[in-house]
Amino acid sequence: MPSELINQYQPSPDALSGKTILITGAAGGLGSSLARRASQLGSDLVLLDNNERGLNTIHDEIELITGKQPGLYPLDLSGANTDDYYQLAETIKDVFGQLHGLVHCAANLGQITPLASIDAKLWQKTFTVNLHGPLLLTQAVIPLMRTTGNARIIFTSDEKRKAYWGAYAISKAAVEATVSTLADELDTDRDTDNKPLITCNSIDPGKMRTSLRSSAFPGEDPDELPEPASKISAYLYLLSNEAGEVNGETFSLD
Repeated sequence: MPSELINQYQPSPDALSGKTILITGAAGGLGSSLARRASQLGSDLVLLDNNERGLNTIHDEIELITGKQPGLYPLDLSGANTDDYYQLAETIKDVFGQLHGLVHCAANLGQITPLASIDAKLWQKTFTVNLHGPLLLTQAVIPLMRTTGNARIIFTSDEKRKAYWGAYAISKAAVEATVSTLADELDTDRDTDNKPLITCNSIDPGKMRTSLRSSAFPGEDPDELPEPASKISAYLYLLSNEAGEVNGETFSLD
């Protein structure tokens, strides 16, 4: 499906029924919007964020809307290590026994400054949240997703390869390279019907009303920007069975 159509996807009421989905950055604008809608469409959710208050808020909203109680997993990607990610994978396996979807929405803006002026610690933190952490988390859950089958990994990218965007731009460019590489590797893993056990794609949602956007553009009027909820149909499509064998693609929504 072309990028101009993917965000017009209209899911059936049970499009994600029976699917267990892990969403990072779930307390943020994009992650929380996706969590609400995915729960309405029948999924069981594991919501990860370093903002425990935000996680509790989205938990209560989802319970009020759907009657379901999503699993909450407070974790700071900037300080997590390999053991933390494998413990998360084991927890999901013990509680749900399966994992159909992993959506990376967590992001760190870092510094908007020339490369020559970037603070080394902030550079490392931005790369850890945007690239290293998501990759290590993905690595940890791939065995469970492989046994689940028909599983989907979605990264969130952002094309900002220009002056002053520093670690954010470079880490997001690396995300797209990661998706291409991982998708190519996963394509060889197929079931008895020759269908991929796991697919991997990325979405560049473009401009939207989020705290990250307001930090980057403090003078911008947020009321002139689209809500994050207007961007989630593309994610829902790639998580659904209707996406079929779509793999290794980056979809730009602007």
